[in-house]
Amino acid sequence: MNGATRYRLGKRAVAQDRTRQRITGAAERLYLERWYDDVSLREVAGEADVALQTVVNNFGSKGGLLAAVAESVARGVDQRRDEVAAGDVGGGVATLVDEYERIGDGIVRMIALEGRVDELTPLLAGGRAVHRNWVERVFAGWLPAAPGAERERRTVMLIAATDVLTWKILRREQGLSRDEAEKAMRESVLALAGRFDATEAVTG
Repeated sequence: MNGATRYRLGKRAVAQDRTRQRITGAAERLYLERWYDDVSLREVAGEADVALQTVVNNFGSKGGLLAAVAESVARGVDQRRDEVAAGDVGGGVATLVDEYERIGDGIVRMIALEGRVDELTPLLAGGRAVHRNWVERVFAGWLPAAPGAERERRTVMLIAATDVLTWKILRREQGLSRDEAEKAMRESVLALAGRFDATEAVTG
């Protein structure tokens, strides 16, 4: 392969990557703004200003496109969550609320479709696993080291206190401001942590 051929192939790869990014960006906007099952590949193509066949050639199906969008969103989410130090309740809750303010409504709509749209099942299961692992890392100081019922109960309580559905209740159902919702979530976590500490003091 000569230099000119490598150059052309390199330019083609860059152009294809940009096209894929434009399509996933368009799909992400539509999926976060509307119900997933109401968004067609044709609408995504129009939003991205590409042909429908270009979307199909790059992602194969609506499920394939969803997987690519989820991977792209997850990279940003993981990076921000990884920056939270273990034990940093305030920083951790602030990071979660920022995340939920950006994508929470879209996630809630996808949760509402769970069981009706098959391709959402692995996506939501993966999101729950990520959140659980994050909780176990950031709040490790309040979790028993050994596996067992006590550790599981505490983990689940902290997951519930910081879940996107808790954010939905605070922001969308009860009408708290973003800052008040963050404060309420932080106070809930600190109350749980204090309860766990008190239990340790009594039983230790």
